Amino acid sequence: MSLTAELDPRIHWSIEICNVGDAGKSAVPLLSLNANDSLKTASIGKLFLLGETMRQCEAGRISLLDVIDRDKEQPDDFMEDSGLLYILAQRTLSVVDLGLLIGAFSDNYATNLLVEHVGLDAVQRFAREDLGYSESNLLDKVRWERSDDMPDDMSRGCAAELCDYMCRLYRGDMVSADASAQIRRWLAADADTSMVSGAFNVDPLAHWPQDAGFALCHKTGTESDVRCDVGLVSDERTGGAIAWAVLANWNKASYGDLRDVVLADMRSIGVKIRETVCETSAERRGLPWE
Repeated sequence: MSLTAELDPRIHWSIEICNVGDAGKSAVPLLSLNANDSLKTASIGKLFLLGETMRQCEAGRISLLDVIDRDKEQPDDFMEDSGLLYILAQRTLSVVDLGLLIGAFSDNYATNLLVEHVGLDAVQRFAREDLGYSESNLLDKVRWERSDDMPDDMSRGCAAELCDYMCRLYRGDMVSADASAQIRRWLAADADTSMVSGAFNVDPLAHWPQDAGFALCHKTGTESDVRCDVGLVSDERTGGAIAWAVLANWNKASYGDLRDVVLADMRSIGVKIRETVCETSAERRGLPWE
């Protein structure tokens, strides 16, 4: 039985997984399921915020050392939930530290401050024009409530484009090699290993530059009816590397809370990725998945 046939049919999946670990070769698709479907992606859209931040840094418009003063924030920037910043006493932070809080803890307060600094319109142009994505973007900053004239989610995306984002990070052409390295460093601090990345059994709080033989960087997105994991892993022993985007939405009104089912399925996908990236043979890593 194929892996896709084993996934719960009550869940709307958008999945793209690629082997990117063979130098000089294009990414090889390993699994594609509804890869162009547009789904709610919660915090995944913060990837485009990090990308635009680095684009502006390289263009000289801003600096990683720019200081953001929390006392000058917009009234609706403050978010007392996901992240650490809202419980920190420090009133000023640099751009590079805001990026780290976003990468490590998907910090919503840090996200809003950084959006104010670089501009939401600029982030959206970066995804649309620089990357050429039509389905994936950051639609809004984080808000407590959304009125009818606001997007119904802070971001949307499809697996094909989000997996491509991680492939670009691997190749070093997300803006530039240096920019790609900085984004990978931020994402390598992600402490949420509850989804696909849980299969690698790395220390959630300390897996940079590698742990248990794996170099892992990824970004997750979570809402009550959304689970998403977009990432990149390489095996230091085999030289293999795989990029993935695994997105799941479901209808709570029809099916209730399916998080346990979704997380179990995502972990199964992660196990398959781990088995494949650990293959010593590049040919084996390139075979289509059953």
